[in-house]
Amino acid sequence: MLNAAIVGMGRWGQVLVNSVQGQQGAPIRFVAGTTRSPDKARAWAGEQKLRLLPDFAAVLADPEVQAVVLATPHAQHADQVIAAARAGKHVFCEKPFTLDRASAAAAVAACEKAGVVMALGHNRRFLPSVALMKSMLAEGRLGTLLHVEGQFSGPGARAYQPGMWRADRAESPLGGMGGMGIHMIDMIIHLAGRFRQVSVVSKAQVSKTIDDTTAMLAELESGATLNFATLALTPSFWRVALFGTEGILQLQGHETLSFTPREGEPWVKNFPKTDIEAAELAAFAAAVAGGPAYPLPVAEAIHGVAVFEAMIGAAASGSSYAVVA
Repeated sequence: MLNAAIVGMGRWGQVLVNSVQGQQGAPIRFVAGTTRSPDKARAWAGEQKLRLLPDFAAVLADPEVQAVVLATPHAQHADQVIAAARAGKHVFCEKPFTLDRASAAAAVAACEKAGVVMALGHNRRFLPSVALMKSMLAEGRLGTLLHVEGQFSGPGARAYQPGMWRADRAESPLGGMGGMGIHMIDMIIHLAGRFRQVSVVSKAQVSKTIDDTTAMLAELESGATLNFATLALTPSFWRVALFGTEGILQLQGHETLSFTPREGEPWVKNFPKTDIEAAELAAFAAAVAGGPAYPLPVAEAIHGVAVFEAMIGAAASGSSYAVVA
């Protein structure tokens, strides 16, 4: 059993803890935690039997804590990962990993030097529908991949108020990218490979806090083209589609996968809902215990940040940016 501490007890930190705490067979449990607003989390921490520690330094000094789970503002991740590694704690970090490639590489290097596991919380990698997409690509069912379409949008910015960290443009460059779109970037890397260059338009059409519309046209290293959007003021929407010479594969939401072959009958497969937060934390615990490696290679974690950084540069300059990593 892996003893972990949750760092950040806002909405998402609580989702992560709730997914495994007290669940039969879960290989990880939370024993402690810290947050910027302890009074808001005190009752919940008591319900989950978490020792509420005063700060991150206290978490790292706690001998019972073997791993930290970071659900903190994006800009804090790099320093926190490095500090945890130096303290000998395994690290599970929520996305975005960091906000620039250099800090992502430094965080990974610190974990490798310390010999601790570093896992990144891109939970959609744990969807059974995505596993089938990955295997169909590997089997050549789509032929040559020509183009990818991705979108992850939702209404999150409606709740943002001045003073909230997510409403800070330094923490949320390109609007919905930090909270939503970075998941789709990782999904595209996972399924279709690395990015070569990006062009981006990002703007606030309605929002008074962050960009509500971010759209990208890109080229992958394979030569396939890509269009992507993340919108921060719409109903929730997830879609990724792969267009190949022999077929088209589309995931609408997390559970509905459809395939249109060049020859033969199209089909639609519906999957049961999966607790992908519990799945990613279980995979983290398994990697710490010496089992299978966490199924998001650190090189891909760094590349995802490099894509994000290139998108920020492309949007600011109005020109195409090469992805360095």
